[in-house]
Amino acid sequence: MLTGAPEGRLRKFKYRGKDTAMRRQQRIAVSLELRKAKKDEQALKRRNITPLSPDPASEQQTKVINLTLQEIINGVNASDPDLCFQATQAARKMLSRERNPPLKLIIEAGLIPRLVEFLKSSLHPCLQFEAAWALTNIASGTSEQTRAVVEGGAIQPLVELLSSPHMTVCEQAVWALGNIAGDGPEFRDIVISSNVIPQLRALISSTTPITFLRNITWTLSNLCRNKNPYPCERAVKQMLPVLSRLLQHQDSEVLSDACWALSYLTDGCNDRIGQVVDIGVLPRLVELMTSSELNVLTPSLRTVGNIVTGTDHQTQVAIDAGMLSVLPQLLMHPKSSIQKEAAWALSNVAAGPCQHIQQLIACGMLPPLVALLKNGEFKVQKEAVWTVANFTTGGTVDQLIQLVRSGVLEPLVNLLTIQDPKIVLIILDIISFILQAADVLSEKENLCLLIEELGGLDRIEALQLHENRQVARTALNIIENHFCEVSDFRVQRSAHTSWRATSAADHLAGACAFAVRRVTGQAGFSRDSALTVSSIHSIWTVFKEQLPSSWKLL
Repeated sequence: MLTGAPEGRLRKFKYRGKDTAMRRQQRIAVSLELRKAKKDEQALKRRNITPLSPDPASEQQTKVINLTLQEIINGVNASDPDLCFQATQAARKMLSRERNPPLKLIIEAGLIPRLVEFLKSSLHPCLQFEAAWALTNIASGTSEQTRAVVEGGAIQPLVELLSSPHMTVCEQAVWALGNIAGDGPEFRDIVISSNVIPQLRALISSTTPITFLRNITWTLSNLCRNKNPYPCERAVKQMLPVLSRLLQHQDSEVLSDACWALSYLTDGCNDRIGQVVDIGVLPRLVELMTSSELNVLTPSLRTVGNIVTGTDHQTQVAIDAGMLSVLPQLLMHPKSSIQKEAAWALSNVAAGPCQHIQQLIACGMLPPLVALLKNGEFKVQKEAVWTVANFTTGGTVDQLIQLVRSGVLEPLVNLLTIQDPKIVLIILDIISFILQAADVLSEKENLCLLIEELGGLDRIEALQLHENRQVARTALNIIENHFCEVSDFRVQRSAHTSWRATSAADHLAGACAFAVRRVTGQAGFSRDSALTVSSIHSIWTVFKEQLPSSWKLL
């Protein structure tokens, strides 16, 4: 259909003045909804409801003792270490219930300061362990409950326990600090300022038990979390090497949390993205995008998607790492959430220069993209529409030809009936832009015929009465600028169209429809406007002009 044309003439068209940074910024703003929908995929806080592996050095056999809350209060405040241990353990068990743990009651009973004291009892590692566990579970509650732990002075003693010779004590301290950091940037930064990162790094070795390593990785991910403000640059530089190392692990939970950490660090400005790109993790992230485990695939895809919101160079590094060879299969993934993430990532590649768009085409991205537009869930179709919008505004003429030939117009036209005016407007803009490009190539008539055969003209005409004024105005402009330039498109279309007006009734209906559309459109009519005598006269004049010459006696 479309053939070559001078590029300079296309620059005058809508969107052509927008650079890639602006198009990507637009996509970042739109992606906020996507990010919010995904925010709970990694737990901010975790409550320990199962026993850790016993540490022989701190193992203590005790009878199962059920204490009332008052007995717990009395025992915790006793001077006998054994009574303190029994009461603290009883409190921890209450806090470890799967349902309705009494966090508020324990706080109101004033036990936190005493539990913090027990963290410093180096001669009683079992007591340290139980106290750390109880504080972990209190900190897993609401922000107010986490604040009670912080204001009780728990952070520094917990950090000091990272040097404990007893692994279970050390691990429980890591878990508690992870819960505190996961509450938000305020407590995260307090934990970071306590020099926790070097101590966490020192705990990672080839002999670290896997459950312990999972807790360390998860806590590191919470230290990367939140961006109002972001973690300080010094902390990020301390964490990136260890995250790169953890990314080489084979355990899916370790990989998942390491990828989530990197996704948080890349969810921001280009400088933040650059810090992650520069440590060389993109090839491994792309490899993890092929994982069959959703908890690894999702954050690795998210991280790469974040990276391609950055500069053209950063996007090219992701392309060079092979992301475009993986995306086609992710666009067809059985999980719609993955399809949506993949389409979002692809839309950001399409927001780049024409060289990136060409690589997108070369990797076979158009067929699965069209398939998503046809058959995907609506939330996925919206991301696919954005991809096409960025493609049309940044691609060359030859690339637009390939886009049209891929069959993209049919699903776009079908989506004009949806109830989302934003997406309808984007689709109308896409169609308008492609029509303008076809006009430059002297191929607009053929494109108009194709749109007509796909039912697009009927849908665009109907949108002139849309309740959203911008949608109605854009639809009217398309009809006036591309389908009504010389005469009524329906009456005058070429012999190879799917059907032709053969009866007098057909001719009359077409002429009448065009006349009303032309006059009311020029006058800025809405569906509630009243026709004046002069406008009726104008309609009649235009109507007569549309009749065959043999009928002019009318």
